[in-house]
Amino acid sequence: MRMSGRERREQLVDIGRTLFAEKGFEAVSVEEIAAKAGVSKPVVYEHFGGKEGLYAVVVDREMTRLLTMMSDALRGSHPRRLLEEAGMALFDYIDEHSDGFRILVRDSPVSQQTGSFASLIVDIAGQVEHLLAEQFRAHGLPTRLAPMYSRMLVGMTALTGQWWLDVRKPRKEEVVAHLVNLSWNGLSHLDTSPSAVTRGTT
Repeated sequence: MRMSGRERREQLVDIGRTLFAEKGFEAVSVEEIAAKAGVSKPVVYEHFGGKEGLYAVVVDREMTRLLTMMSDALRGSHPRRLLEEAGMALFDYIDEHSDGFRILVRDSPVSQQTGSFASLIVDIAGQVEHLLAEQFRAHGLPTRLAPMYSRMLVGMTALTGQWWLDVRKPRKEEVVAHLVNLSWNGLSHLDTSPSAVTRGTT
């Protein structure tokens, strides 16, 4: 049965998603995508303009999926609860959409200015930033530091997620509990004016 244009487009997106997750952007060719779909190369170009266009669609969908899952999860009012919900949302995404996460954490092509894992971190950190600023203000800490701390927290969680993607242990609930333990207890005992410990001091 001949596919409609929409059905063919979705088929190519699914195939591209699988191949990009397995091999990375650079190792996948238009020829391979077309062969998997049982079509000629011009069909891929017709729908996406090339491999870059297909990759951009796949990444955009994964970014949207992850950000939606995280936004939907943030329902608590207590800061510690919010940290836990955000962590669980990320690990649920990694667990349920492993191919998508593998694509997001791989290096993007040079022509891809957005949709990289780094830009995703910035987007999520921006959502966390105002929550941290409120807590800093309540505890007499400089709110100007909230952007830096939000990136520290999100970066720590994301890097742990990359590690867990392959090892899958301990259970994601346990990993998130430890992440919250480290971040929450650390935030609860912040110095207002920290300084580096110089070499040779005890």
